[in-house]
Amino acid sequence: MAEGFLRHFYGDFYEVFSAGTEPGRVHPFAVKVMKEAAVDISTHFSKSVDLFLGEEIDLVVTVCDHAREVCPYFPGARSYMHYSFPDPSNVEGSEELKLEVFRKVRDMISEWIKTTFNPLDIKTEN
Repeated sequence: MAEGFLRHFYGDFYEVFSAGTEPGRVHPFAVKVMKEAAVDISTHFSKSVDLFLGEEIDLVVTVCDHAREVCPYFPGARSYMHYSFPDPSNVEGSEELKLEVFRKVRDMISEWIKTTFNPLDIKTEN
């Protein structure tokens, strides 16, 4: 969801890559709630972090504690950032309850992306 929002809001300013600690398909509920927010992530998939280990990366961002714990060190990374969002895929219960949690996390991520990565608010060194 974070990649989707970053591309949606600021794709003209950033080159975005995402990877997962457990590569695979994006959760169907994530696709559904993002579509409700007018962001299509249906073609996204989680790539292995190993694909990016040798790359020069300005910023490595982790968005859950599990990823922070198991994410490898990226020798080419300039800096790291972490923000812990709850993992909505861990919620048990009815489909409506699960969707409600996915929506809540989606909205949290959206606000975080807007306030953290807005290129008009980022201070640069002169």
